[in-house]
Amino acid sequence: MSTPPARPPKLVLAVIDGCKPAMLERAIEAGRAPVLAEIRRRGSYTDRCTAAFPSVTPVCAASIATGVNQETHHIPSMNWYHREERRYVEYGSSFSAARRFGFAQQLTDTVYNMNRSHLAADALTVFERLDDAGVRTAGTTYLMYRGRHVHDVARDTALTRLASAAGFRDSVLGPRELFYADIFASRRTGCRSQLGMPGVRDRHAGCVGAYLVEHDLFDFLLLSLPDNDWHSHKHGPHAQVDSIAEADRQLGRVAQAAGGIEPFLAGYAVIAVADHSHTMVEKAIRIFDQLSDFATLQPPRRVPQPPSRSPEEAEIAVCPAQRSAMIYVLVPEAREVLLPRLVEHCRTVEGVDLVMWLDRASGQGVIADDTRELRFAPGGDVVDDRGGRWRVQGSLATLGARVKQGHLESPAYPDALQRVWSALTCPSSGDVALSAGPGYEFLDWGGQAHVGGGSHGSLHASDSHGALLYCGVEPPGGQAPKCWSIRDVAAMVTEHFGVQA
Repeated sequence: MSTPPARPPKLVLAVIDGCKPAMLERAIEAGRAPVLAEIRRRGSYTDRCTAAFPSVTPVCAASIATGVNQETHHIPSMNWYHREERRYVEYGSSFSAARRFGFAQQLTDTVYNMNRSHLAADALTVFERLDDAGVRTAGTTYLMYRGRHVHDVARDTALTRLASAAGFRDSVLGPRELFYADIFASRRTGCRSQLGMPGVRDRHAGCVGAYLVEHDLFDFLLLSLPDNDWHSHKHGPHAQVDSIAEADRQLGRVAQAAGGIEPFLAGYAVIAVADHSHTMVEKAIRIFDQLSDFATLQPPRRVPQPPSRSPEEAEIAVCPAQRSAMIYVLVPEAREVLLPRLVEHCRTVEGVDLVMWLDRASGQGVIADDTRELRFAPGGDVVDDRGGRWRVQGSLATLGARVKQGHLESPAYPDALQRVWSALTCPSSGDVALSAGPGYEFLDWGGQAHVGGGSHGSLHASDSHGALLYCGVEPPGGQAPKCWSIRDVAAMVTEHFGVQA
């Protein structure tokens, strides 16, 4: 009897932001992604790893890092309304949106508050779990970096001294080795990211990753490769072959530091995962204009607009996030009156595919299109692809779904009920959630949309199904799930090191 090969002792998790499976396959077939091709050849691959909903980077990054959805990790979207602080939170929808809200606040929320206070304290990250187990952890620039090791702001270059002068002074808790856009660097590597400028970030990750391999500084590395997302937003998802090739080159740098692909894959397990996918945008939904009948809270910093309203005067807060949006009712005593009005209004807006809300009286989630409605709640006889059980009532055609022998099939909206339920029951989510139809995106607070380029955020499969490849590591529980989710990645990582959730 042959002995199965030993699992590699170390693990690299490469997150290729927005990697569309069809474009990954095209890059591999064209010979543009040889490292990813070898990982696929030696290991396993799925083109249907399902994102969170909204399928935007902060929500998905939190789910990858923690293994749970937002009802537990509490990161609800790219742009959201903080009820306790009575203000918008903006993580970087666009340069114009950041300017509208104020760069200092946007950067503070993204760099510090997202991990320090917005991410739920009991939603432990892979870094925290592995740090607690004595595993040597490392990470390059990734939205979710929370670990157990203290890191001070770097001050060894003019750019980082400028960042410090601009307000980046506080230390953070991260993995043992943390390299975050030059702002935090646990040691000098000679690698620079120009403070995280698009187009430079993948090269910075590759440089740092190679250094860490050469000096044997980690057992687990989260290698963040975000430039594919930026490239796809700008040029469209069908231009991803070039940006996937660049991500592959940076993985190649890490492999070369280990002596080449053969010794690298002998000594390192690899997971390469997309946080979400991308789809083409042809038209913007001007959601603020569409909701002009309601008194909408305005951001504090902005170009000239209609008269602003204070939180005391406003009825709603509107939070667009690419191909998703949330609406918050700011007058609790008027919720029962405002919510039905909002729902009925949004169901008539061109480009809005689905309107979702929580019916508190019945305890049901509701998903509606312009004419149909589906109600659902956990705990019934209908079983989804991930084994979740649901009670359903109304029109399954709302999701293009059907129930066959007690099994829910919803190919156009994968893992739909769990993803929507997570979004609706997240304590920091809005009262109404919107998902854009194919070809549409919501205009952000800076007046920007990716028309002519790619985007994501919706419940639809087109931007929810991302790529997943792995080699030298087992699926969660030792068996590949019928329906992969980005939530499965954290368990793969921790189980590889014998650490149980």
